[in-house]
Amino acid sequence: MSISHTHTQKQSMEQERGPGWRNALYEVIFKADTAVGKFFDIAVIVFIALSVITVIINTVDSIEEEYGNILLITEWVFTIIFTIEYVLRLICCKRPVAYARSFFGIVDLFAILPTYISVIIPGSHVLLVIRILRVLRIFRVLKLVKYVGESELLIDALRSSRRKITVFLFSVITIVIIFGSIMYIVESQQNGFNNIPQSIYWAVVTLTTVGYGDVTPHTHIGKVIAMVIMVMGYGILAVPTGIVTAEITKAMGHNKVASNICEGCGYRWHDDDAHYCKHCGNTL
Repeated sequence: MSISHTHTQKQSMEQERGPGWRNALYEVIFKADTAVGKFFDIAVIVFIALSVITVIINTVDSIEEEYGNILLITEWVFTIIFTIEYVLRLICCKRPVAYARSFFGIVDLFAILPTYISVIIPGSHVLLVIRILRVLRIFRVLKLVKYVGESELLIDALRSSRRKITVFLFSVITIVIIFGSIMYIVESQQNGFNNIPQSIYWAVVTLTTVGYGDVTPHTHIGKVIAMVIMVMGYGILAVPTGIVTAEITKAMGHNKVASNICEGCGYRWHDDDAHYCKHCGNTL
């Protein structure tokens, strides 16, 4: 009875995981623990680098005139390769929809769409430079898990502080509108402040301490207001830094550690006591 029960349990686990070829494909594509998996990832990174170089040099007129057809064919070859890779990733994933909606899934899709869109909208193929984002996979190949963890930490901090940042940006927009309107009244059109939008542009440039100098105040009152905005700019720039820093400190207390890659969506960072993926709910 125990042997039969064990055999039945093993069969159910195999059915849940899928066919053997699918598991083998998953090991090659999503894991770099084996020599084959690492070779696959390195090959993908090389193809990504070559495809980005192809797109970049194709924007040079002299090269495009002489080698345009060759570069076009090369671009389509890379696109077909990445399309096949994207389809294989969806096939071997336990939850393909979850992977397609993940960060790398979206980047993989955007890496191939511009070539197909360029058939309808000429010139959109230059957006293929987004493929360079896929080089982020090198973190997994080189086992730089600490750097991946830091990036996840930063993303979590930015996500947690989005409401505070939104309130801050709304306050900044209100300030530049008020000061821009005041400068329009004080300086008027004869000093280059032709309208309120241009005055708001000046306020933004001054508040951010950029200072292009294309529009400058000439009256004494205008210069005083400009000094006030400049001083405010230094203080305002420190606000989002403090907000994000506080959220990073809070996120660091969650004590996230590297875990096995989720077979459903590829997410690899979970809490110490996590039994299910926080993105797709798959069992870890």
